[in-house]
Amino acid sequence: MKLGITGGIGSGKTSVCRVFNVLGIPVFSADPEASKIIENDKRIKAELNKIAGRNLYEKKTLDRKTLALLIFNNPALLAKVNSLVHPVVFDNFTKWAAIQNAPYVIMEAAILFESGAAILVDRVATVVAPVEERISRVTRRNRLTREEVLDRIKNQMNDEMRIRMSDYVIQNSENDMIIPAILSIHEDILTHINS
Repeated sequence: MKLGITGGIGSGKTSVCRVFNVLGIPVFSADPEASKIIENDKRIKAELNKIAGRNLYEKKTLDRKTLALLIFNNPALLAKVNSLVHPVVFDNFTKWAAIQNAPYVIMEAAILFESGAAILVDRVATVVAPVEERISRVTRRNRLTREEVLDRIKNQMNDEMRIRMSDYVIQNSENDMIIPAILSIHEDILTHINS
């Protein structure tokens, strides 16, 4: 069984996944996997340079700032980059999931629905938090400006749409207790698996 964990940038997906990990549930994080692919896959690197119309790897590693400036204000370019990287991430997830030894596994992906990855999982949990808290978390963590965070939020599905397509919702504002919500989901999935 596979559980997808999604939520907008800064919603707290990683914190939620850490709790699941403590419960013994393996977590595959799509964003770091995509980063690894973008940095190491020669074919992907060549295609990214072609899409960008310039060498994004002049300093041997991806110039993330330039790529972000190109794609987050250009939906067509963003779609091209995603269609290049996502199939490789999906394939890696499928191979990884097949060798795990746990009652279920998790795919953590910010754009689970937008990327089409939702078809790879049996159930979905969406992590939500107020926009101002999300902006604050990301500006502290990633050293992005408020505008850069808002650009990323704008390029992601909104919480209402995500919630409608999800089986579970985890509220993750400063005042919310995420552990009871996670334990409830964990128990529900185990009950489902054992029935």
